[in-house]
Amino acid sequence: MNTTRVLIVDDSELIRSILTTILSGDPTIEVVGTAADPFEARDKIKQLNPDVITLDVEMPRMDGITFLKNLMRLRPTPVVMISTLTQQGAEITIEALELGAVDFITKPRVSKKDALLALTEVIQEKVRHASRVNPASLGQSNAAKAGNKISYDTANCVQAGVDIIAIGASTGGTTAIKDVLAELPANMPPIVIVQHMPEQFTASFAARLDKASDINVLEVIQDNTLLKPGHAYLARGDQHMKVALRGGIFYAELDDSGPVSGHKPSVNVLFDSVAKLSGARSVGVLLTGMGSDGATGLGRMKQKGSVTVAQDEATSVVWGMPGVAVRAGAVDKVLPLDKVAEFLVRVCYSGQLPKRTIGNRG
Repeated sequence: MNTTRVLIVDDSELIRSILTTILSGDPTIEVVGTAADPFEARDKIKQLNPDVITLDVEMPRMDGITFLKNLMRLRPTPVVMISTLTQQGAEITIEALELGAVDFITKPRVSKKDALLALTEVIQEKVRHASRVNPASLGQSNAAKAGNKISYDTANCVQAGVDIIAIGASTGGTTAIKDVLAELPANMPPIVIVQHMPEQFTASFAARLDKASDINVLEVIQDNTLLKPGHAYLARGDQHMKVALRGGIFYAELDDSGPVSGHKPSVNVLFDSVAKLSGARSVGVLLTGMGSDGATGLGRMKQKGSVTVAQDEATSVVWGMPGVAVRAGAVDKVLPLDKVAEFLVRVCYSGQLPKRTIGNRG
């Protein structure tokens, strides 16, 4: 049996000890070492050649982001970030994900030991999934690396009348969603998005998406939010989001019921609500993510006549959610990440193939 070799990098001796206990409890994981700061970590990476690194966001001598940048440039390695449930922690963690970190674990605010131990299965699973990521694909965000934006000349195209685009993602999704939105023109139908992340993170994520895109991106914080063309709407981290149609107008509704498919917000809840919209023409997109959330909802959208898309395995950080949907026959089109935006424009505009022009993103 192959084991995943893990190096734990954290300035807290308590956190290093707890993570060692948690990860050592999985027979497929071996903690090969720990480091109190990035300089010690640098030497141990050379000595131990770990498969996965857990990395604290805030450390002395060198912060986690600087270390991560150097790591992805010199020796790309799957990284699971250890972050705090604060505004600053959220912004730093999202930046880390854009730089190539695979996933993150949030430190509890109180009773760290018991709260972390309660997350034992989740932490072990995230490290196992991180070990399966191809290091060569890390930090390859098109939006982050490219200074140009692909724009589409839709002026002479006939609008096909797509009413709503629904996107779901989990592990690896922060970068994937950003890359898709960054390539879309402003004149798109309303886009609704569920990304698995904590409540404290979604506002920061929406703000970063808004800066990277010509589309206005908002976190949905009020029930019955009007959905407008040229806008994308991100579900809050603690609320399910549904789409409703009343009097020919689309709204985002908040739902505070329990987790579905193990998640809140759940992609399945969003996709199911779109599938129930009578007469609405819609597109469902399932991007990279661990688990299976969204697969059954995407299947229901397809049954109702929606166009359904899944990210392919080669470009997914984790081909869990899209892979389950593909195997279930819920997907019309399987695409690499860099082809998703172009496909969405082609679906939304019939007639001639949209002309692609390279322009400065400004």
